[in-house]
Amino acid sequence: MTSASSSTHGSGPDILRIERAAARVTATLDRPDVRNAIDQAMIDALHALCAELEADPRILILRGAGGVFASGADIAQLRDRRAQDARAGINTTAFRRIRQLPMPVIAAVDGYALGGGAELAYAADIRIGTPSARIGNPETGLGIIAAAGATWRLPQIVGEARAAELLLTGRILTGRQALEWGLLSSLHEPEDLLAAAHAIADRIAANDPLATRHTKTALLARPDRHPEIELELQSELFESPEKHRRMTAFLERRIRR
Repeated sequence: MTSASSSTHGSGPDILRIERAAARVTATLDRPDVRNAIDQAMIDALHALCAELEADPRILILRGAGGVFASGADIAQLRDRRAQDARAGINTTAFRRIRQLPMPVIAAVDGYALGGGAELAYAADIRIGTPSARIGNPETGLGIIAAAGATWRLPQIVGEARAAELLLTGRILTGRQALEWGLLSSLHEPEDLLAAAHAIADRIAANDPLATRHTKTALLARPDRHPEIELELQSELFESPEKHRRMTAFLERRIRR
């Protein structure tokens, strides 16, 4: 996949490197001096990226530079935050916005994805990784809780019992363990990870964008909204010219066989 353009977001020259193409955006966290720790500038950059993708929906691939996804929230900043900062949900707000983006989000996890870095990965729709991935939430060892989505997203991903074990013990999973637990859907060697993420994006991009967006909407809906939400979304798609075009093409291919 060849990107059409690239740029950066944030206060540093390369804090969040962006590569854009017609159907997708690749965002690389790049703070090598602190192993891509998520600070306020990174959060601001992620908000700016979300605003772009809300206005122009595309698949998002999230990754980290230098063999690290994100080592966590920036402890130097986190140590000085007070009650009012906790209530503001600084990381929570950004990660929830990523989770609610119209098109799918793919997290490509290599190396450390700890604390806030893990919670950023949890916000993705699809997570893939490498054998050297290390994923977990050691927050209680630092005197805080995982408050940017882990306590409610992680049980949805791995189940309540395993989520409780991870969050209460601070256990760090290897890439292989994360795959076995369903936290990652596939493992790849580090040099193949980005290509694997693009291959998933290619498969998504080959489908009808509106049907993809509606599928994500249904997946994120509260349990009490089912099945009505599927029926309403499907009713819109049943009137779509793209549905008719794709089904006609399918039938014609079958006839030619």
